[in-house]
Amino acid sequence: MSEVRVRPARAAELPLLVEVELASDGPFHDAGIGPLPPPGSAEELAEARCVLVAGDPPVGFARLGEVDGLAHLEQLSVHPGHSGRGIGTALLEAACTWAAGSGYQAMTLTTFADVPWNAPYYARRGFTELTLLTPGLQEIRTHEAELGLDVLGRRIAMRRALAASRG
Repeated sequence: MSEVRVRPARAAELPLLVEVELASDGPFHDAGIGPLPPPGSAEELAEARCVLVAGDPPVGFARLGEVDGLAHLEQLSVHPGHSGRGIGTALLEAACTWAAGSGYQAMTLTTFADVPWNAPYYARRGFTELTLLTPGLQEIRTHEAELGLDVLGRRIAMRRALAASRG
C-alpha cells in the first residue's frame, strides 16, 4: 500500500473491524501481554462519534469518541498482516484531522506505557503523557484496571493538541 486512503467506515464494515481488532491483539500475545479483553462489538463501534478505516475491505481502523470535551482515540487497530506500511499513522493523522475539523482542541488516549507500538509510537507523533487526569480519563483508567489491563503493563493517558481546522 503505497498511499494509504482513509475514509469513514460503512455500517456493513463494522463486523469486519471486530476481526481486525482481534487480529491486532496477536502481537501483544506474542510479546507475552495478555490475555486482553475481547474486542468491541459492531454495535459499540456504531455508537462511536467517528470510525475511520483504511483499505477496502478495511485492514485498519480508528474509533473516536469524546471525553471531557476533547476527542478521544478509543481504539487504533491495524491487522498485523498489514503492519509497517504507514496505515496506523495515516489513521491517526486522519483522526486528528477529523477531530480538529469537528472543533476539538486536543485528542486524548490511554495506552500501555512501555510497549514500543503504544506510548512510544504516540509520543513520536506529538502525544505527551498526562500527569493529571480529567474526571473522564480517570473513569477510563479505573475501568481499564477493572478489566485487568494494569496487571499486563503500566497504563498511561496521553494528549495531543490539535491545530484549528478551517473548514
